[in-house]
Amino acid sequence: MDAAVDRDLRQAKSKMSVSDDGVITRERIILVFELFKENYSLDVNMVREIVRVPPIITRVPHAPRFVRGVINLRGTVIPVMDISQKMGGEPQAINSESRIVVAEYEDVLFGFLVDAVREVSTITDSQVEPADSVDANVDKKYLLGVAKATDGRLIVLLDLVALFEIGGDGDEDKKEKM
Repeated sequence: MDAAVDRDLRQAKSKMSVSDDGVITRERIILVFELFKENYSLDVNMVREIVRVPPIITRVPHAPRFVRGVINLRGTVIPVMDISQKMGGEPQAINSESRIVVAEYEDVLFGFLVDAVREVSTITDSQVEPADSVDANVDKKYLLGVAKATDGRLIVLLDLVALFEIGGDGDEDKKEKM
């Protein structure tokens, strides 16, 4: 599974398509992962790589509670965040399917824990509904929307920039992403 997801990430490009009736639709390629027993996703353009959770994540003194610690990834120190703790919950349990998704935003590298990585998928703008329409375990201000997959699953589009308060004004970033 990991090799197939890594291959799909490397090949990912977003594209535009035109339907028979002339409507232009933007396609987005997303990484689908599991959190809180629900399907969440992130635009693959933010994903640098996916790594297994190492046996030790080094704690950082005086770091916010949601910063699980740091890992050494081929000589680069990467902070690892725990979305559950960021949302005020208990620390995420780590098992054999758990992964760290290493993301990059404006040259900032960070990792976040997920329960499992499921797939790389393509969605169109027409499949995405506003975040208000979803009942998720995450505050709606951290969501870009919810996608209705062709197989009927709902996939929550996570806004990591807003969640981890990276960069400038999250509201402007969110408007650009939609």
